[in-house]
Amino acid sequence: MLRQSLSTLEISTKGEGFDDITGAINGLIAASGLQLGSATIASQHTSCSLTINENADPRVLVDLAAFLRALVPPEGVRPISGQGERRAWVHDDEGPDDMPAHIRTALTCTSLVLPFQSGRLLLGMWQAVYLWEHRARPHRRRLSLHLLGE
Repeated sequence: MLRQSLSTLEISTKGEGFDDITGAINGLIAASGLQLGSATIASQHTSCSLTINENADPRVLVDLAAFLRALVPPEGVRPISGQGERRAWVHDDEGPDDMPAHIRTALTCTSLVLPFQSGRLLLGMWQAVYLWEHRARPHRRRLSLHLLGE
């Protein structure tokens, strides 16, 4: 018989970068008593995202962050052609990293749906689930975890 569980996961980030949340998610799955099903993980924020990526070589995360920083620089935007003057971001209510964080979130994922079995996420050997903080200063982030299974 299918059952469901809804819980909240709170993560304190250290600022821009990645937090491996795989263990915390697996802990909530195990605590639910469900053995087989799907986990929907959703961020309740517009300036961080979720990603599944390499967990063996930390240089992968360094390169990912550098790529997204180059794609969406905090100083503003140039025309796609690369020619012309840089225009500063208009939305900067919370500082110069405010609008770039929103764009980076829009380009990545704010939710994931992943299978689990035997009370654990079914990930590849070199995979982990990360909360990707796009803001420079530390934040307290909330994620919803909805489990559906048996």
